[in-house]
Amino acid sequence: MRWGDIMDRRQRKSRKAIIDAFNKLLTKKRYSEITVQEIIDEADVSRSTFYAHFETRDELLKEMCTELFDHVVMDHGTAEGTHDFSGTSDDKETIITHILYHIRDDTNNITDILRGESGYIFLGYFKEYLKKTFEFELSAKIRKSEIPSDYILDFIASGFVDTVNWWIHNQKKQTPEEMEKWYFMAMSSVLQ
Repeated sequence: MRWGDIMDRRQRKSRKAIIDAFNKLLTKKRYSEITVQEIIDEADVSRSTFYAHFETRDELLKEMCTELFDHVVMDHGTAEGTHDFSGTSDDKETIITHILYHIRDDTNNITDILRGESGYIFLGYFKEYLKKTFEFELSAKIRKSEIPSDYILDFIASGFVDTVNWWIHNQKKQTPEEMEKWYFMAMSSVLQ
């Protein structure tokens, strides 16, 4: 085994330990109350190791969001615990339903993040990700519209964020499939 392989493995392990520690702390405390030192202590890494991976807590939160979003759009070869999107296409309906499953299952403590003051940071990253996703999926329809494309994309992404907030507020009583269907029904009038 080469030294570079060993270092890469150690770096991945440290990064995962930091993210896992942050995730665990988010279940116990508000985002604003969590210090970098607490994350370091929980992850059992040095300060320099933390800063080698993340410049700030916000960047760490952004990384958690990015990992979730990247996971959702990856083609999976296997089913997950409560859902199976293996072999599915990356169309907008599948992506939205998959995100909703993770929110329903509270993967990565998303509900706690959204309810806390860190929610606005997460939602900002969430909106940017959704805008990129929808821009690719809807580019032809957006180009045909007389409404500026950046406004349409922001409107669509904000609508989904509001849908998620409504669903969480209502104890996630509906299935992810129902919420996906309602969301696109509500948005369809905008995209005609």
